[in-house]
Amino acid sequence: MSATMRRREFMTLLGGATAAWPLAARARQGERVRRIGVLLTQSEDDPQGQMRHAAFRDGLQNIGWIEGRNVRIDIRWGAADTRRIRGLVAELMALGPEVILTISTPVVVEFQQAIPTIPIVFVAVADPVATGIVESLARPGGNATGFTLYEFGTSAKWLELLKELVPSVTRAAVLRDPTNPASIAQLAAIQSVAPSFGVELRAVDVRDTGEMERGLAAVARGPNSGLIVPSIAFAVARRELIVTLAARYRLPAIYASRTDGGLISYGPDILDQYRRAAGYVDRILKGEKPADLPVQAPTKYELVINLNTAKALGLEVPPGLSARADEVIE
Repeated sequence: MSATMRRREFMTLLGGATAAWPLAARARQGERVRRIGVLLTQSEDDPQGQMRHAAFRDGLQNIGWIEGRNVRIDIRWGAADTRRIRGLVAELMALGPEVILTISTPVVVEFQQAIPTIPIVFVAVADPVATGIVESLARPGGNATGFTLYEFGTSAKWLELLKELVPSVTRAAVLRDPTNPASIAQLAAIQSVAPSFGVELRAVDVRDTGEMERGLAAVARGPNSGLIVPSIAFAVARRELIVTLAARYRLPAIYASRTDGGLISYGPDILDQYRRAAGYVDRILKGEKPADLPVQAPTKYELVINLNTAKALGLEVPPGLSARADEVIE
């Protein structure tokens, strides 16, 4: 092929591509914008909440959903305030989302009661079968599906690990949200095994910060005390305060998720659940029903130990426990 012919072919291809550019632009401009509602239980300025939202957005972007082009995300922040969350549920519903992403048993229930037909993808919900959110893990059967933290029986693992780390513990406070059925069931699961570990449990209700502070102060007055911080919205939103109080009262504490400054934590990777939730939102927007999408359980739990916090409490971490940890913070 001569140079002249090559130039002609190039100009023909270039001309065709140039003509196609306006068509591609018009296609993007005419692309349907889908609407997703997101309600998270943290405050807007909570770094952990922002990380979780970013993980969800990244998951969407990786499968082709781009904010401002083909999807709009309306996000609201509950700040672990029950009244506020109830109002935000109504506010989001008024915007007409096609699917909702949220966290926490009470929030999922609020959405189900507000509009039973709205598709819901949940993250980090404990035992959704026992709380009536879904009919079964394999066949949810209703308008909600998503990612569970664990069955309630797994809650007993927190007491087991706390006792292994601090064998002297004979009394343990468990933070409880009395308005959350999942929180009550988690406490019951821990209570069922407490006698076998020689530990007396005390529930510390957390309807507000003052109630929690008074409860922990009372527990700390007794000898050989420890603290279990389950996965509840109140504890996630106020985790920095809880870490501070645990240090002040010298309470060895175990947390349901990785917590900066916390002595020990055991739970699934929540950020991974947010990334995977984007896939379920994608499938629902493309026509699948939550009733047919199985609830997914964690495939891996993370055990994290903070040696700095242990040292501050005068604790020696057993070598066997350190060896099993996924991460040891020094």
